[in-house]
Amino acid sequence: MSRIEIKKKNFFISFQIKDDGIIYIEQFTSGNIEKAREAFPLIQIHVSGYNQNDHHARKHTGSEPGSSLHYASHRCYETHFGTKLEISLKGDSIRATWHMQHFEGLSSVRIWSEILNDSSEALGLEYVSSLALFTLNSTSWEKNSILHIPHNNWYGEAQWKSSILPELGLEKVNRFSLDRISIDNTGTWSTIGHLPCAVFEDSASNSSLFWQIEHNGSWQWEIGDYQDHLYLQVSGPTENESSWWKALQPGERFISVPVGVSLVKGGLQEALKEANRYRRKSLRSHQDNVTLPVIFNDYMNCLSGDPTTQKLLPLIDAAAEAGCEYFCIDCGWYSDGPWWDGVGEWLPSLIRFPGGIREPIDYILSKGMKPGLWLEIEVMGIACPLAAQLPKECFFLRHGKRVIDHQRYQLDFRHPLVQEHADRVMARLVDEYGVHYIKMDYNINAGSGTEYQADSFGEGLLQHNRAYLAWLKKTFDRYPQLIIENCGSGGLRMDYALLQHHSIQSVTDQTNYRLMATIAAAAASAVTPEQAAIWSYPLREGDKEDVVMNMVNCMLLRIHQSGHLTELSHERLSLIKEGIALYKTYRKHIPLMDPCWPLGMPSFSSPWLAFGLHSKNEMWLALWRMDTEQETITLPLPLFIDENTTLNCAYPHFDSSSYTLNTQNNCAEITLHKKYTARLFHLNTE
Repeated sequence: MSRIEIKKKNFFISFQIKDDGIIYIEQFTSGNIEKAREAFPLIQIHVSGYNQNDHHARKHTGSEPGSSLHYASHRCYETHFGTKLEISLKGDSIRATWHMQHFEGLSSVRIWSEILNDSSEALGLEYVSSLALFTLNSTSWEKNSILHIPHNNWYGEAQWKSSILPELGLEKVNRFSLDRISIDNTGTWSTIGHLPCAVFEDSASNSSLFWQIEHNGSWQWEIGDYQDHLYLQVSGPTENESSWWKALQPGERFISVPVGVSLVKGGLQEALKEANRYRRKSLRSHQDNVTLPVIFNDYMNCLSGDPTTQKLLPLIDAAAEAGCEYFCIDCGWYSDGPWWDGVGEWLPSLIRFPGGIREPIDYILSKGMKPGLWLEIEVMGIACPLAAQLPKECFFLRHGKRVIDHQRYQLDFRHPLVQEHADRVMARLVDEYGVHYIKMDYNINAGSGTEYQADSFGEGLLQHNRAYLAWLKKTFDRYPQLIIENCGSGGLRMDYALLQHHSIQSVTDQTNYRLMATIAAAAASAVTPEQAAIWSYPLREGDKEDVVMNMVNCMLLRIHQSGHLTELSHERLSLIKEGIALYKTYRKHIPLMDPCWPLGMPSFSSPWLAFGLHSKNEMWLALWRMDTEQETITLPLPLFIDENTTLNCAYPHFDSSSYTLNTQNNCAEITLHKKYTARLFHLNTE
């Protein structure tokens, strides 16, 4: 037997190669996880007509020919990210390569697999893992394993739930069972129901494993028991879960979706901090993630898709006065009236803008702000004239019919006519209308995929997903200074296939600022803080505290200002201006700071919420008192404090809270006197 190993400061992986050539991961850990004693396939690959040789039920274990692949060779070399390992495998009909890219200075890697048909006949792929790990646990997994799963719903994004495995139905009843915990997503909304990530915590070894599926379509992961231990398998689309099947032709290659994996000492929060560092390493470089400009968008609790020149001009004045730097005209600009089923041409309405769309755009520029427009480039309404002119192959097709979802057709970005259409629209908006910012929304779920030029619905979807990403990259290359916000009815496409390219993400459509607080407090667990756009939308009538909570919701992330600013009292508008002015003094530090949650992960039932960003010597802390009679809360701090440490309320100026530092217990004690109030604090240890 022989071994391969990669050893870094905070990362270690080793492989065992048996005498018969079978290779498996022996250790993959930053903790003291027991070595795997059983061979578990490096890549699970199941091909039609092959024996799935395992008592597996719904599990994706026992795959063939994946389980029979043998080690052929490996190579290790350096890239601009860090060390890259490639392990080549061979079998009777296929060759495969297991890829792992380590990110220098991190406890994180990116893993994917590549399959080559080495036979003279087509092979039907039913399942291909991107990641297959065995022996996740150190001791009795039924007692010491905690699974942290991020639920993600419309109006309720990034809500983490933590459970021991028996609470999720996986009990130890034998050396192995036929059960599994499986989370999957099917369709064009990649994050409806759950985010494509999770954390497995082994409390006995004080270590945690984070994984993130970097795909903008269908995906699946599962944890199950096998030979007294736990395994994890992660994949993109599958036949069983998402109607994916691919006929791999002789000499053809298939590449799985990539998976980011982080290994840390500690629990959920340590894993999320490492995930945040990894996400930052993977981002396309863009000045937007450095400067964090303040954006006004006219939609939320404001014009709500009904913009006109007359309505916009006073809002533009107010946004500029408040300190906003971009002004985005949201949906409705392209239609004379109701527009849901007619979108697709993206030509401005002369009824809404009798002087043309350039009139409000030029006015935005005259006020020192940069203009933006809303767009939903991937769909056409069923009443759109263009939809009748394009051939049916430009749209998702199932059973010979166009797929219709919520009165819209889904465009297929594999078709050259679709890309030509999208390119024309982008050129018109950027070159002719002069926009600097596009809010790219997406408000349907086109389901399992399309049958056109595809072996299965799911394969058609996968090809479309990849074609759209290629178009997006080409568009950013064409317009490198353009900001394109990622949105999918809020956070329903909050995945890092898209977010490696987009510099900013609309996290939610939530319209209630009190419920928004919970989402805002959790947002940095889903995306980096410098990408996480949260709405601030004070209502026409309210008090000072509702403005403050709206502002605190977004002041450690990205500010998406909205609301009828022209109708606010001078006092309430001044609080918005105060918050934005303060934000501009420290925003440059946000991309360099780590997120933390001193009271644990937020939920909609939490009596208090706390979210912070910290460096070695500094911390910004957002604190919310929700529906609780408790006036005082004790917060453990991630920084070491002493008698020289200072704690101040940074916002708002009229603060009446009380707060003290407890150096003995390294915590802060803060009192907020009223329910549904929020404050922003600054802590400095220098």
